[in-house]
Amino acid sequence: MKILQDKVALVTGGSRGIGEAIVRAFVDAGATVAFTYISSSTRADALVDELSGDGVTIKALQSDASSFEQAETLIKSVLEEFGRIDILVNNAGITRDNLMLRMSEEQWDQVIQTNLKSVFNLTKHALRSMMKNRGGSIINMSSVVGINGNAGQANYAASKAGIIGFSKSIAKEMGSRNVRCNVLAPGFIETDMTDELSDEAKASYLANIPLKRLGKAEEIAQTCIFLGSDMSSYITGQTLSVCGGMNS
Repeated sequence: MKILQDKVALVTGGSRGIGEAIVRAFVDAGATVAFTYISSSTRADALVDELSGDGVTIKALQSDASSFEQAETLIKSVLEEFGRIDILVNNAGITRDNLMLRMSEEQWDQVIQTNLKSVFNLTKHALRSMMKNRGGSIINMSSVVGINGNAGQANYAASKAGIIGFSKSIAKEMGSRNVRCNVLAPGFIETDMTDELSDEAKASYLANIPLKRLGKAEEIAQTCIFLGSDMSSYITGQTLSVCGGMNS
């Protein structure tokens, strides 16, 4: 039997990058998967079409995770269609980089709203069902920047550090109900965003990575499978850095 067989997973921001890799990995591991997108309906529909068939159940839902009301509607929709949510991956996120002296209030608010408030929104609305089922795994996507900070990313670092504190608190609140909450802190991963980096910037980052390469989105996805599966049943409140050794 596949490791996530009979589990229902919801992944936010699942139409591209790390989110898309997680959706693909979860489907391959046997899960029923719902994922969200905001505007890239063509890309989301193409992913559903590609992965559908052979007993696969996958659905794309347009929803803005930063909206409390839309998150509530999303959770209700998934529960009505699939009956439960066993795994919630809060992956939606953006960057609006700038040095603090140049950072606008809008750049700060956008990142906090999308990266941090979205985690509150989805977790808040999913918890009641998980508590009722006496089980669930919440996986929140942070970053090594949330642990170490980074010049020009005070807003992003604050949002990702906030996710860590939030997740530890949820783990303490929900442990007695067998609902686990953990954090993934990716390092520099090959995505659309890193493709835009200059060769000089990539070389600078690689100098600080013991494995001397960027990570792959699939490597984050495989770690999500572990945290979402029963293999990690005694792990909660932890932050797992998948960073090629940057935090060592």
